[in-house]
Amino acid sequence: MKVAFYAPLKSPDHPVPSGDRQIARGLLDALRITGHDTRLASRFRSFDGRGDALRQARLRLIGRRIAERLVARYRGGERPELWFTYHLHHKAPDLLGPAVSRALDIPYVVAEASLAPRQRDGPWATGHAEAFAAIRDADIIVSMNPADVPQVRMARAIHAPAELLAPFVDVCAFAGHTRRPQRAHVPVRLITVAMMREGAKLASYRTLATALSLLRDLPWTLQIIGDGPSRIEVAAAFAPFAERVQWLGALPATEIASCLRESDLFVWPAVDEAFGLAFIEAQACGLPVVGADSPGVAAVVSNGRSGLLAPAGDAERFAAATRRLLDERELRERMGSDALAYVRERHDLPAAAARLDLILKGVLARRRVTAEASS
Repeated sequence: MKVAFYAPLKSPDHPVPSGDRQIARGLLDALRITGHDTRLASRFRSFDGRGDALRQARLRLIGRRIAERLVARYRGGERPELWFTYHLHHKAPDLLGPAVSRALDIPYVVAEASLAPRQRDGPWATGHAEAFAAIRDADIIVSMNPADVPQVRMARAIHAPAELLAPFVDVCAFAGHTRRPQRAHVPVRLITVAMMREGAKLASYRTLATALSLLRDLPWTLQIIGDGPSRIEVAAAFAPFAERVQWLGALPATEIASCLRESDLFVWPAVDEAFGLAFIEAQACGLPVVGADSPGVAAVVSNGRSGLLAPAGDAERFAAATRRLLDERELRERMGSDALAYVRERHDLPAAAARLDLILKGVLARRRVTAEASS
């Protein structure tokens, strides 16, 4: 199947790494390994993070022109059979896919859509309306974060097609080497991986620092992989026990995997975050994890089997969960083994690719039935 792929928030080949870019790349891999001829439709970024009405108007104008050019090009001989958009919301609506799909009369598929009702009015009202319309009219919505499902369902007809797709990674890329065994009578090696920026990331770092400050009676060290504009604020949060912290900065994926395999426990509070691929990657390296008991994180961590989850934003409960895994080496080891088995079962690339392939084939089949019924 010829698929036009588009990510309005961040193109899969954007130079700045992020979880969003990583998921987009994973979806491309999943489509390609099942034989779909998938091509990037555009690198146009519709994102407006400030609620700037003039910028939004300019983006809409640019989007309309790009959509017109794409329609002309596709009619000239590069016509896709399906349009696939990854991740749209009020700050980054899809200004291309709906128009191109209507003009070419091809299925319009959205993976990872979200709606925030409180944004219906205010600085992103237009973006909210555009996201709502795209979600309403899509042939199918594929959700990766369970927290998005209720609002998305409300925007669509009662029986409109919708599917869940578990977030995934290529487990072989992380579990391809033997993990260093955990050692007795030495500091437990904690690790976390996250960008350093304002908002949820900085809040998570501060929650982690508060939690670890309650565990200074235990022997542990912490490696932090990540960098960003809030590096100074993050460092300040960990200053009271700076001698235990090693700052590794931003690293390529292969080095991150190597560091994870050399560690004993992954810790990340994930305050106000969707799900976090880092949890899946850590488990794929045989690490137990401590995270937030939120819908997104709970969808990628088996609480009590592959890790422990604490109420989101509760530093004391997060510290208590971490303390348990610091104290109980056998539990850490068992959860580490179970973590690898869990992600192989639920969050591996081949399984996700097969499911996504069935979803898209179902979309085309429903289109054919509808066309035959109306002819």
